[in-house]
Amino acid sequence: MHVPDGILFHALDDELVLLNLNTGVYFGLNRVGTRIWQLLNEHPSRPLRKILDILAGEYAVPENRCAEELLSLVAILQEKRLLEVVH
Repeated sequence: MHVPDGILFHALDDELVLLNLNTGVYFGLNRVGTRIWQLLNEHPSRPLRKILDILAGEYAVPENRCAEELLSLVAILQEKRLLEVVH
């Protein structure tokens, strides 16, 4: 995963606001979304499976629900051009 050029983000308490300067799109992340963003940015080459393992260890949710939420957020961020998949 890769954050494209022109993406700004700013923490507000335990939430994060993202802004795509190229499209004008802004997006807010709750506490869990902010944690996912942090994990994606710490090591951009980290597989989503590893992020899922970390999240499942930090939050008391079933792994399948955690996977659905993670993949859903990644898809939304890609759709809004706030995150890119690097092959």
